Amino acid sequence: MLIDFFLHLKARKLPVSTREFLTVLEGLRDHVCGPSLDDFYYYARLCLVKDESLYDRFDQAFGEYFKGVTALPGLEADLPEDWLRAMARKHLSPEERAKLEKLGWDKLMEEFRKRLQEQKGRHQGGSKWIGTGGSSPFGNNGTHPEGIRVGGESAGNRTAVKVWDKREFRNLDDSVELGTRNIKVALRRLRRFARQGAAEELDLDGTIAATARNAGWLDLMMRPERHNAVKVLLFLDVGGSMDDHVKVCEELFSACRLEFKHLEYFYFHNCVYEGVWRDNRRRHSERTPLLDVIHKYGSDYKLIFVGDATMSPYEILHPHGSVEHMNAEAGATWLRRLLDAYPAAAWLNPEPERLWPYRQSIGILGQIMGERMYPMTLDGLARAMQALSRRH
Repeated sequence: MLIDFFLHLKARKLPVSTREFLTVLEGLRDHVCGPSLDDFYYYARLCLVKDESLYDRFDQAFGEYFKGVTALPGLEADLPEDWLRAMARKHLSPEERAKLEKLGWDKLMEEFRKRLQEQKGRHQGGSKWIGTGGSSPFGNNGTHPEGIRVGGESAGNRTAVKVWDKREFRNLDDSVELGTRNIKVALRRLRRFARQGAAEELDLDGTIAATARNAGWLDLMMRPERHNAVKVLLFLDVGGSMDDHVKVCEELFSACRLEFKHLEYFYFHNCVYEGVWRDNRRRHSERTPLLDVIHKYGSDYKLIFVGDATMSPYEILHPHGSVEHMNAEAGATWLRRLLDAYPAAAWLNPEPERLWPYRQSIGILGQIMGERMYPMTLDGLARAMQALSRRH
């Protein structure tokens, strides 16, 4: 099984060597890692991947090969804690979910502080304490219409209003080969050409005219090349629910890098706040203050947000509402500052447009954007580019 895994990595063009693979086998023999697939993933990545930039490719290859596998065969051990958490997850019926009360922001924060002060041990399954499974508003792998996720992975309900955990997001790949040229064609509606820089290309018409004026003696005329003069400021939502849309966002990002010479991009999560970042691996240590972005790039930039706009309304409207940190000012405040600085703005949403009426946060952001939110379809891209072209 693991020999085939090694060959699968080679087929995915990962530079793994036989010596490194033998190290993996030796470690398994000596029980360096446990039998769970998570343990093996981290151990194999440590042994086989020498460059952080290859982590994403390794993740994709690992997921393809081990899809549906829960443990390595032949290794005996106690049932991993992650399995216990999964088994403890409680699936509630719609009727049971209706009985769970949304606490509201202030009450939720107050109750969470109480739990942190009072709780002394680990809990599973209940409806009050911070734990795994169950219907408590605090913990992970459970079900509650509005809560705080503490540790662990998401149960997939996407109802957490804050996450007490370090989260890792990956950069979008700007080298993705597009399967279609349609995205690039749609972006070209925003082009505005101008001749810039030093003379670099032959001006054929000018050369013919100058040679004719010079009684037939060749007089070469040069001119600057034409470049797309449009300036674009791109803000990309990453992580969380945006993981479902990575492929189309990478295609859009790659097309933007090719089409716009003047492109500046930053990442954010769910809603923009006081800081954005360029590298998701350093998003905690190397943030750029949003006010610095506004002061550095002029109002002639076209502002484009890319995100599913799916989040708790608290994240947009409430100070301290960010799912990850305690923001002093509401996300809506920062959004309006950006829109005041850049009149030509649009929001591209990869969520299907038919679902928008069922997402309260999409409606809120649509109003803030002045109804300039467009689906990430070819028609939506075309409409967004036309709207940006009309605003100066």
